[in-house]
Amino acid sequence: MKFPTSLPRPNWREGPLARAGALLAGALLLSAIGGWSRRTQTEEAPPSRSIEATTNVVPAAATQQPSFNGTAALLMLKLDRAEAILGYSARYQIPADLATAIYDIALQEGIDPQLAFRLVKVESNFKPAARSNMNAIGFTQVQLATARFYDGSLDEKALYERDVNLRIGFRFLKDLLKQYRHDYELALLAYNRGPGRVNQIVAEGGDPSNGYENAVLRGYQPKRISKEMQAQARELGT
Repeated sequence: MKFPTSLPRPNWREGPLARAGALLAGALLLSAIGGWSRRTQTEEAPPSRSIEATTNVVPAAATQQPSFNGTAALLMLKLDRAEAILGYSARYQIPADLATAIYDIALQEGIDPQLAFRLVKVESNFKPAARSNMNAIGFTQVQLATARFYDGSLDEKALYERDVNLRIGFRFLKDLLKQYRHDYELALLAYNRGPGRVNQIVAEGGDPSNGYENAVLRGYQPKRISKEMQAQARELGT
């Protein structure tokens, strides 16, 4: 990234109560071991539905933006969140605590979690200590200059911290999506090559594509994250 100048499958045919019970167990497990966004293990609770179906969408309860006034609505949001996190954990074979962090921080920063997981997969293959020959660091391959654009107090050591790295990377991507009017291909190319270089190539009538955008976007259907969904993610992720 450049600076800006086998889990078992339950039978859900038993009805919604069976689904809710199993998901509640998963939700309680996530909550008990260090909170919703901390220390859980992938093997302790199975995902529901097929993994592809689970990870292909932002949970329906979140997209419908129900009121937080009702306990039932809040519970369903938590269950859907737990279901999605477990699905991503199984799909990418990563620990549940990492899947939780990626999911929550992506939504909080206004990024579709599915896109966030794809980005981290391509950038670092979920390796926290990844470092490129351009000194891009961590899960989202953040360069120090990029990080300091957002927080001048950060140093390289901070970029190896999971949540710091994810938040900077997703915030940078969100800003690029705004800059390029939600042209996902250009935004991702700018993430990879730097916006200055991409702008120069486009201005000269060239094609900035280098295949990176296809690696991230192949099969992806863009989804916009509303401010309400961001607010819900902040509340659920606490």
